[in-house]
Amino acid sequence: MKHLLLLFVLIFNSALAKKVIVAKDGSGDFTTIQEALNNLKFSQSYQTIYIKNGTYAEKIFVDKSMHHIKFIGESAKETIITYSQARDYWRCENPDDFGAATFNVLGSDLIFKNLTILNSYGFEANKDVVIECLNESGKTPGDSRKFLPRETGEKEGTKMVRLDGHQFAFRSMDGATRMKFYSCIFRSGGGDTVSPWDVNGGMFYFKDCVIEGHVDLYCPRGNAIIENSLFICHNLNAAIWHDGSAKEEDKSVLINCRFVGDEGFKLGRYHREAQMYLINCSFSKEMADAPIYQEGDRDLQWGHRVYYKNCQKDGEAYPWYADNTTKTEKDFTFKKVFGKKW
Repeated sequence: MKHLLLLFVLIFNSALAKKVIVAKDGSGDFTTIQEALNNLKFSQSYQTIYIKNGTYAEKIFVDKSMHHIKFIGESAKETIITYSQARDYWRCENPDDFGAATFNVLGSDLIFKNLTILNSYGFEANKDVVIECLNESGKTPGDSRKFLPRETGEKEGTKMVRLDGHQFAFRSMDGATRMKFYSCIFRSGGGDTVSPWDVNGGMFYFKDCVIEGHVDLYCPRGNAIIENSLFICHNLNAAIWHDGSAKEEDKSVLINCRFVGDEGFKLGRYHREAQMYLINCSFSKEMADAPIYQEGDRDLQWGHRVYYKNCQKDGEAYPWYADNTTKTEKDFTFKKVFGKKW
């Protein structure tokens, strides 16, 4: 009887783990990613949403009940998920960031591969605007927004929406963890392009990705590894950021990564407890002579913790990224960083 029950569970989980296909032209099971997601039945077995090449103009919501999912695109450059969303618009009408991105995540145990995830707001807008924002001034939001030209300035009940302000392509919330990203392209015309934000239990792994954006374009909280990836920075403040304030051992590790950007871009910064390791990374000649720095004057119990090993820069070399740790790539394997927690 026990063996029959086990066999039933295996068959049941196998049935749940089927692959569904999304195709814009109707040749798959669904024409939108969200529809495919909403029709899954969840278990501890991974299910695959296979997304054929095409441009999917939709905002994706992965609720907390949605887990053990593989989002696999046909090809990274031609499987495009895109939505136009400035965070400031969203926060004037909503209480938190769930929904402020193109891809919004509350669930855990997710795998992403061969996808472009694009927040197109900063590529489409042509100027800063001031909007009516009653919610953030403590009042009930109105049914409509009033757009004002920039030259009027911000007044009570209004908010400036900057052309290059916060624009999440990917945003996960507290409690959402154990996510892997392979051969994905993330783009936004503003800051915080890739924002996996679970400071207490965050575990995130990236490999062979491209991340393009403005300030803090890659800003994980908790523990993160990113390997063999390209960062494209379009601001002068900082490309990367980290929050490791929950536990002293939490860290953001960057291995064999390449940084390019606008003339004078700075490598990184942090506002609170952080720990960053850059191993075998390279920087374009446009990078400013400015080490990763603390923004603000918050007291930090663990101090400045930024470490470099075998990093190189095109053109003039700067002394601040000289080796200051004995750790190497072998010290930051998936198993060593995430351990039994994943």
